Amino acid sequence: MEALIHHFKLFSEGYNVPPGETYSAIEAPKGEMGVYLVSDGSNRPYRCRIRAPGFAHLAGADFMSRHHFLPDMVAIIGTMDLVFGEVDR
Repeated sequence: MEALIHHFKLFSEGYNVPPGETYSAIEAPKGEMGVYLVSDGSNRPYRCRIRAPGFAHLAGADFMSRHHFLPDMVAIIGTMDLVFGEVDR
């Protein structure tokens, strides 16, 4: 019962993170996924930015599409396996 109370209190109040900023990256199935977090010392983050793996792939589309025709972009974007919902931030 005490563990349930502790879990409920932690869920409702959140974690108190010390003030500062950090960037952490992990290897996701589709590439590198990063999280940039800025804290002001409260239980809510001041700023949180999530960098999806598809964002780095889309940045490389310029290099991959050089010296190709516009209709080739359909095949180039198709081979990158992008999810535009994660890139649209």
